[in-house]
Amino acid sequence: MPSPSAETRTDLRPAAVPAGTLLRVDGLHVTVGDGTAEAVRDVSFTVRRGEAVGLVGESGSGKTLTCRSILGVLPKGCAVGAGTIDLAGVELTGLTRREWDGVRGRTLGAVFQDPASYLNPSITVGRQLAESLQVAAGLPRERARTRAVELLDAVGLRDPGTVYHRYPDELSGGMLQRVLIAIAIGGEPDLLIADEATTALDVVIQAEVLELLAQLRAERGLSLLLVTHDLAVVAETCDRVLVFYAGELVESGPTEQVLRSPAHPYTEALLRIAEPGSVEVLPGQPPPTGAALPGCRFADRCPYAEDRCTAGPVTLRSPAENRAARCVRFEEAS
Repeated sequence: MPSPSAETRTDLRPAAVPAGTLLRVDGLHVTVGDGTAEAVRDVSFTVRRGEAVGLVGESGSGKTLTCRSILGVLPKGCAVGAGTIDLAGVELTGLTRREWDGVRGRTLGAVFQDPASYLNPSITVGRQLAESLQVAAGLPRERARTRAVELLDAVGLRDPGTVYHRYPDELSGGMLQRVLIAIAIGGEPDLLIADEATTALDVVIQAEVLELLAQLRAERGLSLLLVTHDLAVVAETCDRVLVFYAGELVESGPTEQVLRSPAHPYTEALLRIAEPGSVEVLPGQPPPTGAALPGCRFADRCPYAEDRCTAGPVTLRSPAENRAARCVRFEEAS
């Protein structure tokens, strides 16, 4: 759908939005190369206001490309081929650069893995935070500096006035991640996307960052879209979970229900592998990115596979309330 021009749409945070729903992704396809191969296929989900939703799956499953589609920062060679992404009543697909400036840092924030790579090593972290506040929140310079110190304190950094004047290489990984979170929430976004934001941290710092995110949700009504390989993090942090495999959403539902009683064999396998002391590995490999297959993309790795699994497309089935799975056995098991 073509987006209105920057001249006709200046307010990208409309007063009226659908009750309860902040983000709606519908029929998202992400293409690679010449546009004939799809790395993400027909992904649909919603995020409610104040809700935390976890995205899990192997590397290359489509989690990060889905999030980068929402952020409008797909890698070179990738593009949204079809689908809609509605955030607080604003259709994100097809926004101009000027329109994106009214969304990123305001309605939408993001934190990524390896925080040092997102900060300029030659500029103090406080100055970088203050400059982001001038852009995202429209604050004058002196107020931005004051607000930057307040945010550094809000994300749990001791002696924030001193931290303000530190360079990135003078801070630990956990401190840098907190700085990035401060930058991400500076414009008071409604949705924060955290893509493997705790992966590189040790378990103690990881727990502190997750506690901080939970605190921000409670205090600000922030919605969270959390990409992770760690099912324990999802269990602790997320209200709902979306399981991705080979570019498709294969299962979704309330976190406790999905982790207690998985409906898709892939989710079941992930849980077995994640058990304490487990040395099990999932045999085989996912299909190549963009590979066209007639049926279930997990069939050649699935212990339950039968002829009907590969006879034709397998749709995402939702016979159980708040649950869905892309498996021919789901209706029978429900």
